[in-house]
Amino acid sequence: MRSTFRRHRAIAVVLGIASAYAVAAFPRAHAQGPRERTMFVSAVDQKGEPVEGLGPNDFAIREDGALREVLRVSHANEPIDIAILVDDSAASEGVIPRVREGLSAFVKTMSEDNQIAIIGLADRPTILVDYSSNTKRLLDGVGRLWPRSRAGSTFMDGLYEVSRGLQKRETPRAVIIPVITDGGDFVYRHYEQVMPEVKKAGAAIHAVTIGTFMSSDTDELRNRARILAEGTKDTGGQRVNLLTPMAVQSSLERLARELSSQYKVVYGHPESLIPPEKIEVSAKRQGLTMRGTLERGTGTAK
Repeated sequence: MRSTFRRHRAIAVVLGIASAYAVAAFPRAHAQGPRERTMFVSAVDQKGEPVEGLGPNDFAIREDGALREVLRVSHANEPIDIAILVDDSAASEGVIPRVREGLSAFVKTMSEDNQIAIIGLADRPTILVDYSSNTKRLLDGVGRLWPRSRAGSTFMDGLYEVSRGLQKRETPRAVIIPVITDGGDFVYRHYEQVMPEVKKAGAAIHAVTIGTFMSSDTDELRNRARILAEGTKDTGGQRVNLLTPMAVQSSLERLARELSSQYKVVYGHPESLIPPEKIEVSAKRQGLTMRGTLERGTGTAK
């Protein structure tokens, strides 16, 4: 039986307390010097495939336009909290079979050492599987994804609720993966309400969208479009737009390779009472794209 966020509120509190004790094993930012910050960075080539073998001289990090010194670069081994938001509304009919295939492949790759939650968006955000590394449980949850007839999507509300939940968890990395269609969206929250919560959570939005997304003639669709255009980029994520569901699996498999190949980049950060408003990472090599998010608990990357 599906369970709503309201029904899981007490459980979420318990999970938040439990995760707080579990994360004590991870040194996180406390092991760094007072003038250091850590960013988890994806480096991909023109085909979107991860690039290996990069060093400090390949990364350029700027805070409010000021170039910072990159001190150390290593492969990121820190665990990731991954929240997958799935459009299982009536608009997903004909798409869901491909989505199930793609999510099954993603879960098999990413469930080891990471915690994954699956949330359906039809009518209201509904937890299908709470954060777990149990592959079978996650695959069972994927198998329960079916289009809900006469139900609309609640993407903005789901993003808001998931971000609030992630704020109670302290895993060093967090990713939100919306897999949505271009059907309508029942919105009760706007961009200005949702994005501050995403940034407080320190999560990167990696959206996989299916359809043309041509219409933006209502407030609901304009808010969604802004999240997909600005929110993905500002959080160190991306938007992958597919015209048909045929490439959902390959896109999710590529995303799994990207997340599994991230770099842990430590850079010098001068002491200041005023935190930077904008933090950017870019490649010094031609033909590479970089995107990154600060280690959670150390600030917000834009």
